[in-house]
Amino acid sequence: MRSRDGNHSFTFSISSVITFFLLCSSALFADEYLISYRYSIKNATLYNETLYVSKAMKKCHGKTYDSLILDPQKSNDLKKILLSNKEQFTNFLYKIGLNIKHEEETLNSVNHSYTVLTLKTTCFKVDFNDNSVRIAPLK
Repeated sequence: MRSRDGNHSFTFSISSVITFFLLCSSALFADEYLISYRYSIKNATLYNETLYVSKAMKKCHGKTYDSLILDPQKSNDLKKILLSNKEQFTNFLYKIGLNIKHEEETLNSVNHSYTVLTLKTTCFKVDFNDNSVRIAPLK
């Protein structure tokens, strides 16, 4: 609708800007979390597994470079979602890169081994939808 002087009305332009922002990628509105993971194996047996998840207090800088989409299973707690989709999440961690430390020693014909897989604290963008959770690391 045009006003008397021939210009578009101001309310139309405001509504178009609001619509534009609502239709933008949901990554703009995603939360940022710090996630670290440690998996220890001693003599071919799982010894310890630790997952730390916390909401980032400062804005993380970087661009997303890979993503994982998980089923939230009616939960908004990221740690519970990651643990319920543990196999998918660990495979994703292997894909984005884990630090591996392995020690092996043989004494008196007895083999002892110790392996630690570690994901250093990494910032992830997490987008919660109704039926999925999109997790993407920042680089």
